[in-house]
Amino acid sequence: MKNIPEVKLGMIAVSRDCFIISLSESRRAAIAEACKAKKAEIYECPVTVENELDMLKAVADVKAAGCNALVVFLGNFGPETPETLIAKEFDGPCMFAAAAEGDGDLINGRGDAYCGMLNCSYNLGMRHLKGYIPEYPVGTADEIAGMIAGFVPIARAIIGVKNLKIITFGPRPQDFFACNAPIKGLYELGVEIEENSELDLLVSYRKHAGDPRIDAVCKDMAEELGVGGNSYPEMLPRMAQFELTLLDWMEEHKGARKYVVFADKCWPAFPEEFGFEPCFVNSRLASRGIPVACEVDIYGALSEYIGACVSADAVTILDINNSVPAKMWAEQIKGKYDYALTDTFMGFHCGNTPSCKMCADRAVKYQLIQHRLLEPEGSDPDFTRGTLEGDIAAGEITFYRLQCDSDGVLRSYIAEGEVLPVATTSFGGIGVFAIREMGRFYRHVLIQKRYPHHGAVAFGHHGKALFEVFKFLGVGDIAYNQPKSLPYPTENPFA
Repeated sequence: MKNIPEVKLGMIAVSRDCFIISLSESRRAAIAEACKAKKAEIYECPVTVENELDMLKAVADVKAAGCNALVVFLGNFGPETPETLIAKEFDGPCMFAAAAEGDGDLINGRGDAYCGMLNCSYNLGMRHLKGYIPEYPVGTADEIAGMIAGFVPIARAIIGVKNLKIITFGPRPQDFFACNAPIKGLYELGVEIEENSELDLLVSYRKHAGDPRIDAVCKDMAEELGVGGNSYPEMLPRMAQFELTLLDWMEEHKGARKYVVFADKCWPAFPEEFGFEPCFVNSRLASRGIPVACEVDIYGALSEYIGACVSADAVTILDINNSVPAKMWAEQIKGKYDYALTDTFMGFHCGNTPSCKMCADRAVKYQLIQHRLLEPEGSDPDFTRGTLEGDIAAGEITFYRLQCDSDGVLRSYIAEGEVLPVATTSFGGIGVFAIREMGRFYRHVLIQKRYPHHGAVAFGHHGKALFEVFKFLGVGDIAYNQPKSLPYPTENPFA
């Protein structure tokens, strides 16, 4: 996945000048050894920070070593001002952790880092500096190495967002206010945006006609789909031309940014003018860490990208689409899986989910709804072909979204669950999803807080890291699917 950052971690130990400096240094070395044992690379800065000049030397050292994320380690109490100024001077996310007292020597071996972490946090707040502090940030070398491993996906997402540009081709479809996107929140996060017309995209697409790279892309598409999935081989050159158009636009327009995602308008004019539906191409780019959100869903694209950084895997965006029929639940879910009917729903989109996350019988098909709307009744599908359809493969998922509401306030939700191995008997890229207490979550988070119908899907349980990323980004409202024992503020206790 070339469109997400590679994290290079550095570690700086700090020491209060009235404590024994060797305590911080030996404990730092022990963490580096523990990381090595876990096959986690970390650069060990040789400068131990006792004062502000040490701090400048240490930051210069880790920058010279190519580090883009940092662990600030309190081997003892630590110097409050220099240790927090590291987060100011270093251009990247910083994690703060402290040493537990380990060998029982509480005379010359006591570091008081448990105490120092309190003042470290206080001073970060005084200076309005951000730092990632693990759930319990005090530990042995092995425990801190585990915290560091957990920090890597968080750092990857923070670095990615800071260096991201969202490119759109719009405007949004009429009456699709669900994808309304106040861009104020993007600038607060440090994300750049470039908004373009569909005509800009069409002009660029036409210029790629006859591109000598098209045949190679067609071959790659055919190999990905296999014999059973390549339903319309004659469509591949059109879609390959479009894929090259987007990739070239990405390289030519990323400007000062390192990473790019797209939010594109895909109906109703698109298929008639381009001659196909873009879904399969979108799915291929998403599998490479370049999400392409449907229907110019800017915050959907941003959400997908954060999930790709956290999971280092392909993601998708789906409609929280329809309820599971009671008959299907009774026959295929009840008694087999511990979910109530209201815990289940179907996640759907026309065909943008990467093929690696779908069942083996997935194939390029046509968009049924657009065929009804745009092509002559009774005709074979023509320009509405190009969707990648089939059931989404069973497995763990995280359903989540970062959104800027109509008041310009950033808010988010996260819910872990799974895709059940239940045949949907429907069309599109679709799956039967199950999330604990989904019914209450649907009413008191999704509806109550006025979220749109699009949700991002990461494959696997990544709620812990996503929560920390949103928190680090300054999102104050991070909702989740609360158990019955913890009612929502708007939940009627008499219902």
